[in-house]
Amino acid sequence: MIGFMTFIINEMASVLGCLLNIEKMVTAITIVALGTSLPDLFASKTAAINEKYADDAGGNVTGSNSVNVFLGMGIPWFLAVCYKASQPTGDVFLLKKENLKGFTFSIVVFMACAVLAMLLLILRRYLPFFGNAELGGTKVGKYLSGGILIGLWVIYIVLNVLKTTTNIFGDLFDPK
Repeated sequence: MIGFMTFIINEMASVLGCLLNIEKMVTAITIVALGTSLPDLFASKTAAINEKYADDAGGNVTGSNSVNVFLGMGIPWFLAVCYKASQPTGDVFLLKKENLKGFTFSIVVFMACAVLAMLLLILRRYLPFFGNAELGGTKVGKYLSGGILIGLWVIYIVLNVLKTTTNIFGDLFDPK
């Protein structure tokens, strides 16, 4: 059922992106990503509210992201390599650099935003302004932290959209 729903979300996002003339990369990091991540968001919210220390919420976030990155990329690439190797021509599996355009840039921007999010969590743990805790704390600290994290997501989206649609960053991080 999960696989079927993922297929439906992907197809709907692809059609919507095509109808609205949105680049595939932009569709993937916005519509598809939101559609597949919202269930995790609600699961993390529920865990954070119902547990005293909210360890399950943190575990859900890191577990979900590791599945997305390692299995979500690993399995399709592994299957593609196996398929290519099984062909009588003996071709190797190569990705065209045109297909990777913006991919490395996206990873670098994501990693920078992830490091900033981790620094925020560290600051929340040690600064009384945030209540000396990753979750909870002062009302201003909670809203500020939420705003910063949402802002990091917006920065990630905006930079990737600019890279994909206007190429404002040139060949920065693109394979040569």
